[in-house]
Amino acid sequence: MAQVSINSDLGEWGLSTDSGERARLLQSPSVDTAPKSEGEAPPGGLGRGTTSTLGAIFIVVNACLGAGLLNFPAAFSTAGGVAAGITLQMAMLIFIISGLVILAYCSQASNERTYQEVVWAVCGKLTGVLCEVAIATYTFGTCIAFLIIIGDQQDKIIAVMAKEPEGAGGSPWYTDRKFTISLTAFLFILPLSIPREIGFQKYARPASWIAVFNAMPTICFGFQCHVSSVPVFNSMRRPEVKTWGGVVTAAMVIALAVYMGTGICGFLTFGAAVDPDVLLSYPSEDMAVAVARAFIILSVLTSYPILHFCGRAVVEGLWLRYQGMPVEEDVGRERRRRVLQTLVWFLLTLLLALFIPDIGKVISVIGGLAACFIFVFPGLCLIQAKLSEMEEVKPASWWAMVSYGVLLVTLGAFIFGQTTANTIFVDLLA
Repeated sequence: MAQVSINSDLGEWGLSTDSGERARLLQSPSVDTAPKSEGEAPPGGLGRGTTSTLGAIFIVVNACLGAGLLNFPAAFSTAGGVAAGITLQMAMLIFIISGLVILAYCSQASNERTYQEVVWAVCGKLTGVLCEVAIATYTFGTCIAFLIIIGDQQDKIIAVMAKEPEGAGGSPWYTDRKFTISLTAFLFILPLSIPREIGFQKYARPASWIAVFNAMPTICFGFQCHVSSVPVFNSMRRPEVKTWGGVVTAAMVIALAVYMGTGICGFLTFGAAVDPDVLLSYPSEDMAVAVARAFIILSVLTSYPILHFCGRAVVEGLWLRYQGMPVEEDVGRERRRRVLQTLVWFLLTLLLALFIPDIGKVISVIGGLAACFIFVFPGLCLIQAKLSEMEEVKPASWWAMVSYGVLLVTLGAFIFGQTTANTIFVDLLA
């Protein structure tokens, strides 16, 4: 099959109107697909990677588990208790897994290797640009959350080292939260973010059903591994959709067990009074918890530069495409632009983290964006894929898949809209 050129015409910003082209692009993954460039892949399609099935499970679990873990006890409290929290997670897990499988199918069909490239190829350039903007915004918000986490844990560790009682006033200036976050960020995070590459490194009941839905953004933030799932799928030795379905099912069950255990234990320990960052609910003088806080800080210090790299890469691509500039340009201009982008990104996230002390609000906002990556974009990809196959499949099967795609988009839009409304009308206008 001839290679389809993706994103070559900058003047086309809508969905593809050529159903024949979409059909060729989105035909069954079992059909041989030409490599993207000479020497990149064998004639059989995407080149085989080196990641085993167990390795892929580990990578997906690692991508899934993160800072959202600290917020799950509060999510159980928001949902209204253990039963509501477990039910909500189990229900959402079905859609989360299906989104990962849809992305793998579309990646194999379109011969693209990253999340945003798959969306560009399948849904058109307008949706692709929206996807890239969402990724940049999501990574930016997550970087803010990481800085807040650093401040939260440092406050408690400093209190232990200084042997200060909880809530004591009159602390020295060098123990001030704003100073410690800024010092850590400038000394450790900024130097790690500038390089061009990253290879170097008590019992409540729900007040209403609406209260249950308020926990959805946190769950989305916790289970969001979809953006990184496409490269993981293409790195497998056997990148097959059926095998990938087993991989993501196993990975999500493991992540579910970890999140559920944290949520249940944290909620049963502190109840409705649990802090959005569960570690803050524990006393400062507990040395075991202090060690956990130190490891959390270490993890976040290394995670911020990686997320920043992903966001910066998307911003760079959008800028070059807008300017019509080639990627291969002189090193000096690229270095100046990279340093400027890094400094602006770093300073903005730092300033916002200093004046937004509640991580729950940040996770709620970026959790709404995570819903777009989990539900909206995979749903749009499924709809576009099935539209191109309308004449090749049975009507019942076609309608079932399109309806499911619409359901995914609707669910994601509901979570995103609810989060946005809560942020604007509840938090900002309060």
